[in-house]
Amino acid sequence: MRKNYNLEKRKYVIGGFILLIALIYIIRLFDLQINDEKYKQSANSNAFLKKTVYPSRGLIYDRNGELVVFNQPAYDVMLIPRDVQPFDTLDFCHTLNITREQFDKRLADMKDKRLNPGYSSYTPQRLISQLSVQDYGRLQEKLYRYPGFFVQKRILRQYYHPTAANVLGNIREVSKADIERDDYYSPGDYTGDLGIEKSYESYLRGVKGVEILIRDARGRIQGRYEDGAHDITPISGRDLRLSLDIKLQQYAESLMVGKRGAVVAIEPATGEILCLVSMPTYDPTLLVGRQRGENYKKLVQDESWPLYDRALMGAYPPGSTFKPTQGLIFLQEGIIDLNTTYPCSHGYISGGLRVGCHPHGAPLPLKPALQTSCNAYFCWGFKAMIDRRSKYGSSDNAFEVWKNHLVSMGYGYKLGIDLPGEGRGYIPNSKVYDKYYGKGRWSANTIISVSIGQGEILATPLQIANLSATIANRGYFITPHVVKEIQDTVMDPEWSEKRYPTIAAHHYEAIAEGMHMAVMGGTCRKAAIPGIEVCGKTGTAQNPHGNDHSAFMGFAPFENPKIAVCAYIENGGWGATYGVPIGSLVMEKYLNGEIAPQRKYLEQQMLNTTLYYAPPKKK
Repeated sequence: MRKNYNLEKRKYVIGGFILLIALIYIIRLFDLQINDEKYKQSANSNAFLKKTVYPSRGLIYDRNGELVVFNQPAYDVMLIPRDVQPFDTLDFCHTLNITREQFDKRLADMKDKRLNPGYSSYTPQRLISQLSVQDYGRLQEKLYRYPGFFVQKRILRQYYHPTAANVLGNIREVSKADIERDDYYSPGDYTGDLGIEKSYESYLRGVKGVEILIRDARGRIQGRYEDGAHDITPISGRDLRLSLDIKLQQYAESLMVGKRGAVVAIEPATGEILCLVSMPTYDPTLLVGRQRGENYKKLVQDESWPLYDRALMGAYPPGSTFKPTQGLIFLQEGIIDLNTTYPCSHGYISGGLRVGCHPHGAPLPLKPALQTSCNAYFCWGFKAMIDRRSKYGSSDNAFEVWKNHLVSMGYGYKLGIDLPGEGRGYIPNSKVYDKYYGKGRWSANTIISVSIGQGEILATPLQIANLSATIANRGYFITPHVVKEIQDTVMDPEWSEKRYPTIAAHHYEAIAEGMHMAVMGGTCRKAAIPGIEVCGKTGTAQNPHGNDHSAFMGFAPFENPKIAVCAYIENGGWGATYGVPIGSLVMEKYLNGEIAPQRKYLEQQMLNTTLYYAPPKKK
């Protein structure tokens, strides 16, 4: 018989076609079962429910071990969309005290991938956040009626004292940017916002756990999968111990009620911040719970700027609190010695220029100049330095030397406090004046106001307090910080490293003595505390937007100082009127625990005074 080669070829074609179909099926099955997460999620969700178990957030204590911030439970209503079966919607809404319209809107927002990029019908989605305990109790009794719904336990913050909001910060729901930046977060999680809640978020938040529950064929929870063998236990966040003395913080805030400004107190030997007050302030509990968004909006719109941390961000002319820096620079540069005197004819008069001053004896050397806060002395010293071409070659060079000394003392740049939002103040360089006046066309008299902390000079209350701590230490400071200890963590060595300015240590003793003289018989007499040697320096800073600002910096005791302080009161007038009393009362409260009877009148004056002389400036 003759062989049919066409039939033989057809057999191979058909066989190849069958193999091709089989290969396509295999590839598709591989894609569905291995690559396609949708079917994987579906298969898993049929058998398991993975619930995130949120860790307890770290607790926060003050320096004396008093609990300041703790946790309270909150409950979110969650659902897995594909598991939801028909239920009594009106009864559900009634149970949770919401309207049908609110329910429909939340459901629609949840499914909108622009608002909820992580939406999937197979994974848990949040419908309602932060139920009250009462609402949670009612829902728990009826939860069996609403298939596909469950309650997720969360942690919210609570505060023992309505104080230190600018230091503590708060927590908020994560944004899309937070999730993209850190894969720890998922939609609906919370993160630190402002204050130490933000800067120490990685320590406070802990590690999330997972609970795996098994379902039956109808989707009902039957208990833990393999008795919890595959569950992941959450790890609580680490507790923080602050350097803050919460009672001192409360006291300083009470003195500042009705005023705008800041109070900063530092322990000089350690750089630990004892109180950090910004006024006006707000109750931190306003930013907890379901009303957080509405309350935050009100705080943002408040014209007194309660969210603006004046202690860290406020850039103010330091006024006469700046004069100790000038004495230190002049001594270091050999412009003066302790016997050098300058005249003061009720002010500085040179080349037709006059800077006023109050009546006092003259001529006088450095220590009495600090005691009386003589403007003329520091103007003459500045002129002697900036115009000394025989030493520096030009005013530009002299000014750069002057500026660099100030930078080494902590001015013009951020100090590096462990809180977000710190400002840098402002110290100009010579190029600023070259640009404005022309290179070689300006001299000391052109910019004489900077020598007494006016003109272009700006500083934060933190920087002024840090200068006081540097003088108290006689020539060094430690970066100011508000966290003293982190549970089970070795602290950053930066918080104990001494930072030395470019001024020789032996020059600081004379500055401290001049500040002590100012309290004993000069511009700071109201700062005197019975039984304690106090050093201080007033500041009356000119303000083009209203009344002058009242400032004070000081430390105590004279030997082995325990506290350095800056009090800065916007529109408070003379430094001795409000800055000195408030700063000295804070020091006395910390050192003695109470105010001496003969100074109670001063305390009452500060507690009962409201200063709103000028409207708040618009941003």
